[in-house]
Amino acid sequence: MLMACDRMRPSETGASNEPVQQNSPMNSTTPSNSPNPIVGPVNYVALGDSTGAGVGAKDGGYVARLFKRIVARRPASTLTNLCVSGATTSDVLRNQLQALRGDVNFVTLGIGINDVGHGFSGDQFSQNYEEILSRLKKNTKATIVVTNIPDISSAPRIPEIIRDEYQRSIVEFNRRLEEIAARHGVIVFDIHTTTREQLPAHPEFFSGDGFHPSDAGYEFWAEKMWPTVAGAIGE
Repeated sequence: MLMACDRMRPSETGASNEPVQQNSPMNSTTPSNSPNPIVGPVNYVALGDSTGAGVGAKDGGYVARLFKRIVARRPASTLTNLCVSGATTSDVLRNQLQALRGDVNFVTLGIGINDVGHGFSGDQFSQNYEEILSRLKKNTKATIVVTNIPDISSAPRIPEIIRDEYQRSIVEFNRRLEEIAARHGVIVFDIHTTTREQLPAHPEFFSGDGFHPSDAGYEFWAEKMWPTVAGAIGE
């Protein structure tokens, strides 16, 4: 549920000090925004950070667990996992998009928490995220599912003194992310609401580092995300 970041400086993200308001994100799995189903094998490319790479678990992150579900239904499907621990939106632009395969027909994007932690401004995050989706839409015909940013404010590793401010930053970045996703017509999976509601009551969803998900946490994430992915690929 939790994405890696090396430095936590929410005061530099451009979020206000107003009380946190929880808004439900745009859910693009409505019929008017549903993509065309993928016929045949799913050629899946995952872009993102440590949660896609599976840091904190023995059996992979949400990407590997989603792919197990995909390949069980589409046996000839393939996975190219480009997720890297610590990645920001700048890293996706600089490194991960360059490695996209030409036959990709399904992409997930899970990025943003490291932008918060590394002190990106809201405008910088928005500019990068806009560019990522623009390039994906221009250079591929893939169905795209993005996850918004999880609420990691209850993570043991997050100092109590910055939790409220950190949460405000995540809410603000998610607002921007969801607006950009809506403009590009991509599907949003709402991991933020799920983590906000579930993580405080489930310490077993955290790994031993007190920040990344455990195997149980990643399995929970994949279980919640699977209906969105299944709908996106036409299952």
